[in-house]
Amino acid sequence: MTTYSVFELWIMAFVTLAIFSFLYKDNPVYRLVESIFAGLSAGYYVGLVWDTVILQQVVTPIETDGEWWLLLPAVLGFLLFSRLTRKYSWMSRVPLAFVIGATSGIYLTSQLQGLVLPQIRTTFLAQPVPGGSTDPGMMIALSSIVVIGVISTLIYFYFSHEHKGALGVTAKVGIWFIMISFGAHFGYTVMARVSLLIGRVQFLVEDWIGAMTGG
Repeated sequence: MTTYSVFELWIMAFVTLAIFSFLYKDNPVYRLVESIFAGLSAGYYVGLVWDTVILQQVVTPIETDGEWWLLLPAVLGFLLFSRLTRKYSWMSRVPLAFVIGATSGIYLTSQLQGLVLPQIRTTFLAQPVPGGSTDPGMMIALSSIVVIGVISTLIYFYFSHEHKGALGVTAKVGIWFIMISFGAHFGYTVMARVSLLIGRVQFLVEDWIGAMTGG
């Protein structure tokens, strides 16, 4: 290994161990590495925005194609920085209102067409059985569970009437489906984090310690 590779390996090991040191308690080494990571991330995204947004989507089209109308969104974006001053902070409300309105309109249609309508359609379709089975009874049972889960969950969020009687029972069923969904998502998140942990531990054992011991 070259001197640069060894130095790079030790830096990576130091940063990894510094992050793991938080498992014991908060300490200056962890805060140092955390600050470095935050600074590098901020610097990287500033450079990314400068290159992909300002240069490629504003400066280059104006210089090459004469699209001077792009100065309007550029000025609106620049006005967002007026919040850094107390005297002119009110000017940031104009681009902020435009961003909120445009984003709401875009996401309303995209979520409706990409999530809500497909979810409604899929809810009433025959659900696939694990293992590729074509047993009609199993397919009907799974489809019924999905329909009951969707309807009971929606009823749980129906607050126009008090949850009593049949409405209350259905809402309680919806709570069970919500908790099962939250548990599944939490388990998935834990598995994803554990996989990251395994990757860093493998780096320490195989790459760092292996390089030191000649393994």
